[in-house]
Amino acid sequence: MIQELQLRVSPRTAASMSDIAQYLAKHHDIAAQSIQGVRVLKRSVDARQRNVMVNLKVRVYVDEPMTQDYLVPPIDYQPVDGKRQAIVVGMGPGGLFASLRLIELGIKPIVLERGKDVVNRRIDASRIQREGIVDPESNYCFGEGGAGAYSDGKLYTRSKKRGSVERILGIFVQHGAREDILIDAHPHIGSDKLPGVIKAMRETILRCGGEVHFETRVTRLIVEGDKVTGVETATGESFEGPVILATGHSARDIYKMLHDSDITIEAKGIAVGVRLEHPQRIIDQIQYHSVLGRGEYLPAAEYNFVTQVDHRGVYSFCMCPGGFVVPAVSELDGLVVNGMSPSNRGSHWANSGMVVELHPEDLPPEYNRYGVLSMMRFQQDMERRAFIEAGNTLIAGAQRMKDFVDGKSSRNIPPSSYLPGVQTSRLDQWLPPFVSNRLRKGFAVFGKNARGFLTNDAIVIGVETRTSSPVRIPRDKDLLRHVSLQGLYPCGEGAGYAGGIVSSAIDGERCAEALATFVTR
Repeated sequence: MIQELQLRVSPRTAASMSDIAQYLAKHHDIAAQSIQGVRVLKRSVDARQRNVMVNLKVRVYVDEPMTQDYLVPPIDYQPVDGKRQAIVVGMGPGGLFASLRLIELGIKPIVLERGKDVVNRRIDASRIQREGIVDPESNYCFGEGGAGAYSDGKLYTRSKKRGSVERILGIFVQHGAREDILIDAHPHIGSDKLPGVIKAMRETILRCGGEVHFETRVTRLIVEGDKVTGVETATGESFEGPVILATGHSARDIYKMLHDSDITIEAKGIAVGVRLEHPQRIIDQIQYHSVLGRGEYLPAAEYNFVTQVDHRGVYSFCMCPGGFVVPAVSELDGLVVNGMSPSNRGSHWANSGMVVELHPEDLPPEYNRYGVLSMMRFQQDMERRAFIEAGNTLIAGAQRMKDFVDGKSSRNIPPSSYLPGVQTSRLDQWLPPFVSNRLRKGFAVFGKNARGFLTNDAIVIGVETRTSSPVRIPRDKDLLRHVSLQGLYPCGEGAGYAGGIVSSAIDGERCAEALATFVTR
């Protein structure tokens, strides 16, 4: 007999399969000798009360052997040699999952990625960290895997209406991710493990007859009448076929190219602010209600804060427990930071973006002349100001958190995970006032809600601007193609229709399905 049961156990019990089996025998009237195996199906930590518990859904095999079936069945990808082809521009989660879905649908993907493969991309990211040398085409934003490859690998999303989250996670597992991501409430692969998974996805694309072209930057869409028929690259090479445009949120040259080509785009709201870094022990103490922190059996604690200040949201974004702050620059004259965590979330620091919601109408009047690119230009200007304040280096400006709220200079800065280094800077003065003032009020609210959170042991590092695309490429709600061009499918975070790895992957699959309908009708 197989039973599925909901359990609420201590962290220590949840950490051991034998202890779970003992718990089942004691509390669910199952003879211990009858339990042939236990499989955890779902797992979440409940830290709302002082006594932290773990909620489990388990499958218990009673008097019959435990099977090793898949939680999500793998997909059988078949060859697409000689099939109709489609162009996929960008190899982040939107482009990768679009390509895999095209293969399922019998269409050959031609993937064009401006950056390098994950191995060589890692070398370029390391040079940014250690030498301050930025390759505009290969960095934390551009290259195989997109921005998500070296931005923590978190897979939690609230976007569950547009497609199957479980299916996306299953594809990750099929390509080498741990099965735990199908179990945990907040799944996480880790920035050290995700590149290997991405490489395996590329190998599936190639094995099935798809093509992948690295260091191939698209510079023009080929348009005939009201139809996109292909793309042209920086080398002058052309590729024919309908196009899934999945360039990610930092491809500013693509937005400019679309605008210059009179292809309809729109300014879109973004969120900007700082990266906030605490010692992880403080977050553990707050979230687990104990001066001892998380102890032996609990994971590094996370947090999620949100409030309204002067009619705009102020909230935490991309929280990285046990992580690192990294330079997410893609231009030579800017400074922007992001966060990432290895799979073990084992560093001494916790960080998150702390950002303020910003609408196009919130910008100063001087940005009106940039039209639909106004938000993009504002984003760039913030990054350039941060770079100038850092002395035209990647040694980021930082300020102690309480000093930032109180409007004081910080005499010194505590140790930080940010490898290029930090230096004292009055972020409270040089950030745009409508950003800094809301952040200060938001921090005060968060400090009241979580005692110990507002502290000078934490620092704010500037700036965090790449939370989402500053542009939306409008598309038909049902057909998912561009509103005025057939054969063009704006996709994922760069098009303004997703906000993270999983939602981008879901959108990539949807665009592939829409394109398949277009080419086979």
